[in-house]
Amino acid sequence: MADDHHDDDRPDYDPEHVELPAKAPPLRSTAPQDDFTMGQVGEGASVALFGLLMTFGVALVLV
Repeated sequence: MADDHHDDDRPDYDPEHVELPAKAPPLRSTAPQDDFTMGQVGEGASVALFGLLMTFGVALVLV
């Protein structure tokens, strides 16, 4: 069975001489950190309301 870890390509780890990456990773932006417009808030609320109406409306119709 072939070893896919490529241990020969990796340098030995030396905690005394840690080499930092040459380039910093790109900055990320996630949804809770972004600003929302009132239009986006209204659209999300209407989608949520439609989903609730479909979920409970179908259940009530079938009873």
